[in-house]
Amino acid sequence: MSKVLQAFDQNVERWLLLVFYVMLVLTMFIEVVRREVFAYSSIWGEEIVRYSFIYLAWIGAAAAVKERGHIRIDVLMEYVRPRTKALLYILGDLVMAGVALVAFYWSFETVLVSAKFGSVTHGLRISQVWFLMAVPFGFSLVLFRLAQSFLRDIRDLRDGKPVYEGDKLFD
Repeated sequence: MSKVLQAFDQNVERWLLLVFYVMLVLTMFIEVVRREVFAYSSIWGEEIVRYSFIYLAWIGAAAAVKERGHIRIDVLMEYVRPRTKALLYILGDLVMAGVALVAFYWSFETVLVSAKFGSVTHGLRISQVWFLMAVPFGFSLVLFRLAQSFLRDIRDLRDGKPVYEGDKLFD
């Protein structure tokens, strides 16, 4: 894999999270100053903050899947053999992929309905499709990271290496 693709693979969620987080914080700061200093606020600022937060949540979910940092109860994992642990992680990834596929399908259907009827946001007056796309975009990233995780676990299982467990918050 080329260095550019490898860097993209390693950092795409980080950069997207940074962009949406900065947009959220700057817009919120500007709106607080406008409201407290100038006694004026706008509806577009609230919308930008709301939709930035939605994108942050879904991109963050994909980042958590990539790093195996999502919430899980792994007490059982301490008592099983490495091969069983790998199989349990693979099973978990398959179940999560099934849920993500269903969620992607239904969320994308919502986007199509919004595009069909031409709905727009209240404050910005732009197509709601751009904001509704946060959910299918997030689930497509989740599915991509789950596929990578699945392939990594199969390779580790085949090679007899311990399965990647991600960074632990508490040991």
